[in-house]
Amino acid sequence: MGRFIYDNTQKVDIEDRALTHVQIVMVSKLRRGEPFGFSWKDDRSTGGGRTTVWIHSHASLVFKYSGSKPPAVNRAWIHALDSIANAPSGLYVVPEPSPTRTTEAA
Repeated sequence: MGRFIYDNTQKVDIEDRALTHVQIVMVSKLRRGEPFGFSWKDDRSTGGGRTTVWIHSHASLVFKYSGSKPPAVNRAWIHALDSIANAPSGLYVVPEPSPTRTTEAA
């Protein structure tokens, strides 16, 4: 289980494979100068609910992985997450779709 940390204050655990895909989408959008919201459901142990943070070029983002090897990348998942990130609701993790193309190493 990996962890996404925003500005050293907001933290959420995300499975390594999903976190890899989220990182690719976030970095790609920031390189294009596109800020966006990122939302997740909070764990019940922290009170539940949900959190949304504003991702922008000056935010401190940390992607911490528990595994040492990067997973294969599913381009269909990247496309799905990127489309969601472009919507008014912003980015959130959705289930991985079946790959439409050959996967490749991250």
